[in-house]
This record gives sequence, structure tokens and C-alpha cells, in this order.
Amino acid sequence: MKGKWWMGKVCTMAVGLTLFLAADVWAETIPKGIHIEGQDLSGMDTEEAKQKIETYVSDMSKQSVALEVADTKVETTASQLGFSWENTGVLEDTIAEYGSGNIIERYLKQKDLENNPVDVELEFKIDGAAVSRFVETECQPLIKEAVDATIVRENGQFIVTPSQNGVAIDLEATIKELKEALSAGLDEPVVVKAAVTESEPVKTTELLSSIQDVLGTFSTDFSSSGAARSKNLQVGSGKINGSVLMPGETLSGYECMHPFTKANGYAAAGSYENGQVVDSIGGGVCQIATTLYNAALLAEMEITQRQNHSMIVSYVKPSNDAAIAGTYKDIKITNPYDTPVYIEAGTSGRTLTFTIYGKESRPSNRTIKYVSETLSVIDPGEPITKVDPSLQPGARVRVQSGHRGIRSRLWKYVYIDGVETEKTILHTDTYNASKAIYRVGPEALPPTEAILPGVPDPGVTDPNAGGTGATEPAQPTTQPSGPMAPTAPVQPTPTAPAESTGGAGPVQPSDNPGAGA
Repeated sequence: MKGKWWMGKVCTMAVGLTLFLAADVWAETIPKGIHIEGQDLSGMDTEEAKQKIETYVSDMSKQSVALEVADTKVETTASQLGFSWENTGVLEDTIAEYGSGNIIERYLKQKDLENNPVDVELEFKIDGAAVSRFVETECQPLIKEAVDATIVRENGQFIVTPSQNGVAIDLEATIKELKEALSAGLDEPVVVKAAVTESEPVKTTELLSSIQDVLGTFSTDFSSSGAARSKNLQVGSGKINGSVLMPGETLSGYECMHPFTKANGYAAAGSYENGQVVDSIGGGVCQIATTLYNAALLAEMEITQRQNHSMIVSYVKPSNDAAIAGTYKDIKITNPYDTPVYIEAGTSGRTLTFTIYGKESRPSNRTIKYVSETLSVIDPGEPITKVDPSLQPGARVRVQSGHRGIRSRLWKYVYIDGVETEKTILHTDTYNASKAIYRVGPEALPPTEAILPGVPDPGVTDPNAGGTGATEPAQPTTQPSGPMAPTAPVQPTPTAPAESTGGAGPVQPSDNPGAGA
């Protein structure tokens, strides 16, 4: 019995010694069966294991990373994208997990590792800012902005330059793709396809190619205008010519034509200011606004803003005019159609013409016309005389023609197969009366009238009769083509001298120099 007891003691001591030795070894080195990201750490101490993992991560950061954009590869390295080891405490956590407990527990864990080794995954991250910089700088040449189609009208024909789709990189989605590709490590070069989206231009070839039909056209005459005013009509209309309005877009006459300066091509010509005709840079541009307005009416564009002149003008009937005076008085038109419109504008000889093109969608049996109705007329009264000592006794020089006051309104008529179906008042306007102004000699001698060169005969112009006092005979033509030709086109008649120096069409720029008739 004593022998068996002794042998038991020996066995117990042997087991204890084995456990002690195993525990002691664990305390010094990492036991067999511990791997991190496939790296065998058996027999290493903590510092050796950490160094091995850091070297492994460093080697991965040197791997090539290619970003593929539209079949083109842009290469960099993982380190340039800010590739790094994120869960740096995983080694200590693993050692602590399998090295905890008493001697027996640690021994059992070691035996389990021998049969069931563990491989702990590393977690990696990239620097989003570094990826953004890489995409924005290195990939920029591969990014293509969408290119709008363009349209011009030359020699009576439209020429359309095709549009191009754009290629854009979805930065957020691309960063996500790179993170996912790099999160599993980099044992070999990685190719990541960038998240690419195509962008369509606003003005496509198809849309601009739909512009073929005349929606509305209108002309006004400026045969009595001087060189300066004629220049302003040419310059101002040229700044609107070629404008394209997409569905829902609005054109501002003022925004297109300003600033009214000599540097922008304008000259000084007559315009209205506080009931008088004065010279201002850009005088006459209100005739541009008026001509555009009437073309827009015939095209049935949406008139977003329009104001009448303070006094009547000569080139259209009352309530057919539109004034420009900074942003206070402006002509704004909006495209109400589902397709774009093109505005052609310019002068030919002594005629200013606006034509609006688009895709005709109105019924062919539908016609429209606009009618100006005079509601009341106010006589300006007796002329104003101012004594001018520089004049010869009895001399009488006209400074400014008189203007009758007018209250008027504009009607729109719609016909289907020649039968009236709609009758609408568009607006009602008031035009101020303005007295004629004369300079007279200091003595009351028998009157001898001396009219300055280029100044019409004295008198007050009757806006409805086209009297002899008109300085700018109005001979506009309205020739809308196609199904929209009005049954009774607007035929403006002379209403009043537009300006005292040769028939400029007036405006009222009380605080905006250059705005003029």
C-alpha cells in the first residue's frame, strides 16, 4: 500500500511540475496556436510579436492600389491613401484572453490551442481626406463635365453643336469601395473600380434640334432715328440675339443689355426723364424692349414683367410698348413650353426685328390678334415759354414737342377656325401729358418762329391720328408666320415725337442713365 501511495505522490508531483512549467513558459512566450492575420506568433514574446505585425502592416501599405475610372487606371500605394492598422490593441487583448486564469485554466487553454489554433483578424483603415485628394488631383483629368449643345442661326439655317454626357466620380461611394477593398489586407496589388455616374447636359442635342418653327415675329421702324440711337438699337439687340430659353427659364431685357455705358458699346441719345426728353447713354433701348414684347405676345410667351412708358412713343400703338429703366422697369419673358425657344434679334436697314423660334405645338386652326384701345385723351395745354436773352427779339425756338396724355388698354383675341373664342384684357396703361417747351426772344415783337435743324414743326401730336408733329413715322410690320398669323395684325401708327432731336423712341429712366426709348 505504501508503494502505491508513493507512486501516486510521484504522479501528482509530475502533473504539477508539468502545469508549472507550462504556465511558466506562457508567462515568457506566446504558446503555439496563436496567429494574428495569418502571422504565427508561437514562441515570441509580446514585443517580438508586435514588431512582426507592424512589419507585416508596413509591407501591406507598400502594395499598389489602382483606381479604375472609365477603363483607365490611376495607380497609387496604400500608404498614400492613409492605409494603417486600426485595432492596435488586438495583440495584448489576445494574450490577455488566453493567458488569464489559474495554472490549470491556462494549461487547458494551451492544450486547446494546440488542437484548435486561433487566427485573429487585423482591422485596417484609410484616410478619407487622402482619398479625396487623390481622386480630385490624380483623377481630375478623367472627370468630364457635361457639355451643353449650342445653337446658332446663320444664313437662315440653325446649326447645332452636339452635347456631350459628363463623367463624374461619386466620391463617397468610391471611398467606401476603397475601404472595403483594403479592409481585408493587401497581400497583393488591388484594383478598385471607382463609382462613376454619367451626367446629362441641360441643353441636349435633341432638345435644341427641335427648334425649327417661327412662334412669333415683330418689327418696328426707326427710320427717323439719328446715328447714336441707331447704334444703340444695333448694340442692344445684338446682346439678346441668340438667347436660348429652356422650359421655365426667364429672360430679362435689362440683364441682357446692361450696363448702359460707352464701354459696353452704347452712345448718348434721347430718353424720357421727368416728363422731358434728355440725352442719356443707351437712349432708345426701350424700342428693343417693345419689339421683344410684341414678338413674345405673338409667340404666347409668359410675360413675367412689363411696364409702359411715362409718355407715349411713336413706334407702336398705346399699350403695345414696354419700357426699360434699370430693374424698376424691365421686360421679362418666360418660356412656357416643354421645349426650348431661340430668340433672333437685329437690325436691317432701318428696321428692328425680333423672331422667336421653337417647336410649334399650338393647333393650326387657332389664330390670335392684339388690339390697342384708347379710353381717353388728355390735351397737354398751352406750351411753356422761357425767355432766352441770347435769342433775337421775336424769335421762337421749340425745345420739346408736346405729348397728349393717353389712357389705353390692350386686348387679346383668340379664334378657332375664324370664330372668336376668347377675349381678354391684358393690361390698362396711363401715359402722362407733357407740354411743349419753347425758348423766346426777350421782346414782344411779331413772332418769327425759328425751328432748329432736325426739330419737327411745332404742335401737339395726336397719338391716334398720326399728326404732323410726329418725328418718327411708325411703320412696323407684324408678319407672324404659320398657324399663329393674327387675323388683324398690330399695325402701330405714329403717336408722338419720340424725342426732340430726330425721333428717338423715349423711355423714363428717372434714376437709371442709359435707359431710353
